[in-house]
Amino acid sequence: MAERFRYGFIGAGRLTAAMVAGLLEQGDCPPERIGCVSRSGLTAAGLAGATGITAGENAATLAGESEAIVLALKPQQFSDIEPVLAEVSAGRLVVSVLAGLRLERLARAFPRAANLVRVMPNVAARIGGGISPFTPLKPLSEDQRGLLEGLLQAMGRSIEIPEEQMDAATAVSGSGPAYLFEFAAALRDAGIAAGLPEATSRLLTVETLLGAARLLARTGRDPEALRDEVASPKGTTRAALDSLARDDLPGIVGRAVAAAAARSRELSQTPPASGETPRQG
Repeated sequence: MAERFRYGFIGAGRLTAAMVAGLLEQGDCPPERIGCVSRSGLTAAGLAGATGITAGENAATLAGESEAIVLALKPQQFSDIEPVLAEVSAGRLVVSVLAGLRLERLARAFPRAANLVRVMPNVAARIGGGISPFTPLKPLSEDQRGLLEGLLQAMGRSIEIPEEQMDAATAVSGSGPAYLFEFAAALRDAGIAAGLPEATSRLLTVETLLGAARLLARTGRDPEALRDEVASPKGTTRAALDSLARDDLPGIVGRAVAAAAARSRELSQTPPASGETPRQG
């Protein structure tokens, strides 16, 4: 007999809201098959009211009625929820989207779970345009893979990787949107400084980055090849690229990704201090 809920979300913040919206938009999981709880109950009630899913009474009850338990609470709350879910997670798939929480820690917390999966979504999951690296504790059964894929497809694309690659993946895809936002802000401001009105510079920046990303994705070509097609000798683009090379753009990006990966490793080894919330990536 199937459980009451296909997915039970422990936590009802922005990422849960994004996953729920994606699940409902796909149409494969009706709202009555999704439940959520939050620490205060207020965010869960708000999400339930907005989507038609069920706000559960408490984490233990919700987990015991769900085929898949999705851990989407704040990282510093994990130690509080751990003993509550240890028994009721028996025989269930547990999916964690908490940054820095390794499978080894999950296995200690939920020794009787059917399987455990660590997932690192990024912020574009809000619009179903993200990519989520994931790694399971052990090979997924057909039913487990179906549950997981339903969840991951709600956020966009996904890729299975070994856990030892998760810190690097977090630095590239988990933190990556922020790098693009930073570049977009710089490009917008540079356009304004060069004489464009703010609204015009913003529009040109957003549409240029969007179009370039689509071209890169659709052609499947290396970014260097597309770059060289744009940059004619002694042209405006080549002048800009030469300036970026002098400022060591590859080195800047490389050092940024290395710093993010190092911080991801630190978070996985050191429990967060009281009141500290490790953000995505």
